[in-house]
Amino acid sequence: MSIYSAQYGLDSVSKELMECINELRFRSAGIVDVAIVSLEGLPIVSLVLENVEETRFSAMTAAMLSLGERVATELNKGLLKKIFIEGDYGVIVTMQAGEDAVLTVSATTDTKLGLLFLDMQRATEKIARILSNH
Repeated sequence: MSIYSAQYGLDSVSKELMECINELRFRSAGIVDVAIVSLEGLPIVSLVLENVEETRFSAMTAAMLSLGERVATELNKGLLKKIFIEGDYGVIVTMQAGEDAVLTVSATTDTKLGLLFLDMQRATEKIARILSNH
């Protein structure tokens, strides 16, 4: 259970969200790490490798989101839909998941991005429903 879940008592919500990210990981080949993070940068639920610290991954997600929103606004691009980072060894994608959370995925370089974006969009819609119902 993550820090956020323990702090806010979201046991049943955490289980539903964990099922959602497990399903995403199963559907999209190449996903290495996946996390649902609060807008404040607290981990809600995550599946991250041992060499990735959950709280650091979550804090970096919040920092990317904050900067991305600022850039989109100042450059008149409207509401931020996703943040995409590509490196030599993989990609990181962050998408809004309702009003209170974001979904961040780290994936390998051979991941099919179109499918990843589609699967993530479906997952963010489900996450938003879960969080708004609780």
